[in-house]
This record gives sequence, C-alpha cells and structure tokens, in this order.
Amino acid sequence: MAEVLLKNASLRLVFDNGLDDKGKPVFKTKTFNNIRLSATPESLLQAANAIDSLTQKELFNVERNDQSDVKA
Repeated sequence: MAEVLLKNASLRLVFDNGLDDKGKPVFKTKTFNNIRLSATPESLLQAANAIDSLTQKELFNVERNDQSDVKA
C-alpha cells in the first residue's frame, strides 16, 4: 500500500498589483517557506491577514503549497 509523507509546506500570498497597459490584472506574490506541517487553515489565514495589514497592496488570494513523498 502506498503512503504519502508530507515533507514541506509554504504559504504564498497573492497581492493585487493593479492593471497592465492592456487592462489585465497584475499580481505580485510573496512566499513564506518552512511553514509548520501541522498549521491549520485558520492559523494560516490569520497569519496572512496579519501580514496583509502591513502592506499597501490588497490581498487577493492565500495559498498553501505542500510537498510530499509517495512511498510504497
């Protein structure tokens, strides 16, 4: 039976950076690595909102990116 082992997690914040010259939205990202593997969605959102309060850009999206190993 295969097993998935969570190795790393990162938090990626996507900020609205306005529009380009063609009127399409432009986004800027900031990634925070080495997030605790046990971090809950609520705690990640709370951290993202705290960081957002320190920025001038509007927070567009919050993403958690996990990296796992699959072993047999």
